[in-house]
Amino acid sequence: MNTTSRECTKNVQSVDKAFELLETISEHKNGMPLEQLAARCGLNKNRTQRLAATLCKRGLVEQEKGTGVYRMGIHSVVIAQKFLQNSHLLNHAHPIMAELAKKHGEAVYLTVIKGGEVVFVDMIDSNRNIKATSLVGKKFPFHTNAAGKVLAALDSWDLLEKLLAKLKNRSGIVGLGLLRSELDDIRSKGVAVDVDALGDDISSVAVVVRDYAGKVVGALTMLGPSFRMLQTRLEQEIIPSLCEYAEILSLKFGYAQVS
Repeated sequence: MNTTSRECTKNVQSVDKAFELLETISEHKNGMPLEQLAARCGLNKNRTQRLAATLCKRGLVEQEKGTGVYRMGIHSVVIAQKFLQNSHLLNHAHPIMAELAKKHGEAVYLTVIKGGEVVFVDMIDSNRNIKATSLVGKKFPFHTNAAGKVLAALDSWDLLEKLLAKLKNRSGIVGLGLLRSELDDIRSKGVAVDVDALGDDISSVAVVVRDYAGKVVGALTMLGPSFRMLQTRLEQEIIPSLCEYAEILSLKFGYAQVS
């Protein structure tokens, strides 16, 4: 490898680690001290400090005076807002989510799948007094919740096989046969339901949204306390409504289901 190639590789690795720092900081609302951040990202303190200083210079990260704790910077919020404003999926989904939340009095999320994880990217909250903590910006392994399972199950077989192969290679993952059976059932029904997956006594229901080519682009996910998300209500009210609104949203992306 020549000098130029080594420099390019080194630069790419630095960028990758900088993004890892940014992502790690974003997961801790109270911020992270240098030592903890370095340990979490597998770096020494000097390199962590240099990368964090670059992020601070760009306004993506801020360092608290006195404590030295690193937090998300204001420019990261600006970038996130630009993303939200320019995302066709979010722009189309938000008013439909608002209608669903108003109709059923439960929180409605837009979720997408990325690299084997489901990401909660937008939410319209419930107007009820008892509600769950916001999951916007949170990521979870796809196989641990309804949103991830329905996104994986109803996407292409190739994606599903890749995701299952990754799980098979991880230590501590058991019950792949049962998971595959569950995903097959979700694929046939077109809807996924879970209880306690996203928190104690929390239930969620998810259905997918497709584009003009039939590709899964996201999922509408309704979430609420289990004492309100009773089986009869799910079957008679929530699931039919979610399917209806997911179809409306899919039509906005040119999807037309062949009968």
